[in-house]
Amino acid sequence: MVVALALLVILFVSRGERPEPEPPKVDTAKPMPVPAAGNQAEAEIVSFLALLQERGRLVDFLMEDITTYDNAQVGAAARVVHEGCKAALREHFQIRSVREESEGSSVTIPVGYAADEYRLIGNIRGAGPFSGTLVHRGWKTEGVKLPRIVRVDPDRLPAIAPAEVELK
Repeated sequence: MVVALALLVILFVSRGERPEPEPPKVDTAKPMPVPAAGNQAEAEIVSFLALLQERGRLVDFLMEDITTYDNAQVGAAARVVHEGCKAALREHFQIRSVREESEGSSVTIPVGYAADEYRLIGNIRGAGPFSGTLVHRGWKTEGVKLPRIVRVDPDRLPAIAPAEVELK
């Protein structure tokens, strides 16, 4: 939302600085420039980080030196961060556990398992199937609904959170 507001302000300010553009010719159409995939992906990652900041103040929490606070203060802040960031994750990602069993349960990992869904630890021998104890259920994403962003400046990433200045 902050990024969208910033874009609108930039568009209104920049309109007054430029001469009126000539109307486009009807017979020629120019394709929109496509940003480099890496740059666009980086911008969208920063945009999601901005959502975590907006909803849960995650960046504020992580960048703060918490060694000066007592455990009760850190715990109270962590609850706010947790609640806001969890809401942002649920809104933009469909997340579910890789395994449904309880941690500590005996499980069998079949031959041909998805390598990104399992980290085998301990005494690994042979090609599988593997049997062991579930240490962590794992998480996977089944859907993503991140907002697409429009890059104002292709040479710089968007801000995570703007500086707030109270005018007097």
